[in-house]
Amino acid sequence: MPQEIVLSRFNVSSVFGSRGPTHKITAIFLLALTGVLNLSNGDAETQLDFSHVDSQEKAEALAEKGELFKILLFPAEFGGQDVPPNTVYVPAGIPEIKDQITQTLIRYVQDGLIDNLTVNPEYKGNSFVPARIVMETSHSGKPGQFNPTIEIW
Repeated sequence: MPQEIVLSRFNVSSVFGSRGPTHKITAIFLLALTGVLNLSNGDAETQLDFSHVDSQEKAEALAEKGELFKILLFPAEFGGQDVPPNTVYVPAGIPEIKDQITQTLIRYVQDGLIDNLTVNPEYKGNSFVPARIVMETSHSGKPGQFNPTIEIW
């Protein structure tokens, strides 16, 4: 079973520098706050199952075949490193979703809307492919959060 990893809170303003308060809140931020935004991979009718990927070696083998893709849980843009505790293997489509969320997070940091980020993979059984990736953000001095979850399988 993969080790449960909790990437602790990280003050993202230390990466981008501090900025003064802003009142700019984008529509996607409001949608995410109200839970309207649904981030998932593909069609609900397509049921993925990665329960057979129960070792790092199996995940890497599928990545070599192009069936899985290695991604960083905590984004490199915020100091995340390419080390085993920060990497997971996911199916096609997920890296693009993760990149879109990362770009949104960068904008929110630059706009002074968030300054903390926590990323947690959640697994099913002994699979090394996360079932979902849960991200939680906040600002140490402001109310509101952006907490996207990428549903994988």
